[in-house]
Amino acid sequence: MKELRFENITVDSVTIPLFAQKKIELSVLRIDKLHEIVSGNKWFKLRYYISDAIDQQKKHIVTFGGAYSNHIVATAAACQISQLACTGIIRGEEPSSLSPTLLQAKELGMQLVFTSREEYAVKKLPDLLNDKDQYIINEGGYGRKGAKGATGIADHFTPADYSHICCAVGTGTMMAGLLNALPGREVIGISTMKNNFQLENAVRQLLKEPQRSVQLFHDYHFGGYAKYKPELLSFMNDFYKATGIPSDFVYTGKLFYAVNDLASKDFFPPGSKLLLIHSGGLQGNRSLSKDTLIF
Repeated sequence: MKELRFENITVDSVTIPLFAQKKIELSVLRIDKLHEIVSGNKWFKLRYYISDAIDQQKKHIVTFGGAYSNHIVATAAACQISQLACTGIIRGEEPSSLSPTLLQAKELGMQLVFTSREEYAVKKLPDLLNDKDQYIINEGGYGRKGAKGATGIADHFTPADYSHICCAVGTGTMMAGLLNALPGREVIGISTMKNNFQLENAVRQLLKEPQRSVQLFHDYHFGGYAKYKPELLSFMNDFYKATGIPSDFVYTGKLFYAVNDLASKDFFPPGSKLLLIHSGGLQGNRSLSKDTLIF
């Protein structure tokens, strides 16, 4: 895929008093710098789907997502770059005004088709989508090709330098890819959904070694997917002041908050070296009121 800037990916060491006090080293893998729109883990999860579609001479990508889905806008951008047509099946009735995410996806050339939550739940394709040239990508890029792509994230850091790799988890695709790429390493996932206790099984289905331990925390959702509370937004601003690293309230803000809270509760032993995966998704912050965040 063109227009990607792998040289922009960095590992940023950050200093926060709590972690210094606990004798814990903290770093952030900035894959969010890869591309302005197809940022973070989205390109890694999409790349094998896109290449497979091209190999099969499919010209029309169809995928699924909600009104604020990072995956939807990233797929739209990836298809524009790859010169593929694309359609997004959007959960829920069409609103009177589109979210910033959907507006951007539409500007990038994605056709938007709205469907009921019931039909969306079973991923039913509308009758108008019976194109032999279409190629379907699961919501969030979930699947073996998505996990295979996510293994490439591990190429941008030295695994032996870290005791714990921490990431936010939506569909579980990135976490599965990291687990597959890092045998013997401790990978910790922070679920961004409320009571999504099927998530462990979703991750395990994509593992090369299904018996491997999957460590997920479910207590940092702040009310559910894409939900937030003032405490989270305040933390995100404080984290930015301390590190210069922006986060989003759907994924990375919850990840950073969770790791900070776990450190305060002595979950990580002294001497731990943590790497947090910044998976991008900053576009989601556009749904917040102006001046809510300082970045």
